[in-house]
Amino acid sequence: MTNIRSDQKRILAIAPNSRGFGFALLEGIDLVDWGLVQVRKDKHERCLARMNRLITRYQPDVMITEDANKNRHRGVRIRKLLGAMHEQIAAAGISHKSYCPASVRRIFRGSSPVTKHTIAEGIASHFPELTPKLPGLRKPWMSEDARMAIFDAVALALTGSLTKAHSVRG
Repeated sequence: MTNIRSDQKRILAIAPNSRGFGFALLEGIDLVDWGLVQVRKDKHERCLARMNRLITRYQPDVMITEDANKNRHRGVRIRKLLGAMHEQIAAAGISHKSYCPASVRRIFRGSSPVTKHTIAEGIASHFPELTPKLPGLRKPWMSEDARMAIFDAVALALTGSLTKAHSVRG
């Protein structure tokens, strides 16, 4: 792992999906690690256990997740999982922030329409090491590629990092 400067926060973002969750670790705005955790049985308990292992391994200063209360399109299981994650993060004494999808889109808006795929493309262009993980454009009848959770996690982490930077200046 790289050395971190004392002024850089270690941010761990978690983005659950139907198969598990994606995660991203940033130090400042530098991507340090990322991945996809897939679970099959006892998804709730196994996702929480894997999140706790990531917390133990990386010792983040801040954790970022999606705000399930502001996204009614999420399934009940994912909303319950996010709630349990929030409880465990608080119990671990780690600072926590959550962002709704609209907040993430605001950070990434540009001249083209903001979709999950355009955000993922922008992230891959900024972090070329993620390019091999970039899923192809999804057709309406296709399920979302599980790898998109990695890009969701990076987008959440960048939103937290950039929102803080903007609030410090403003």
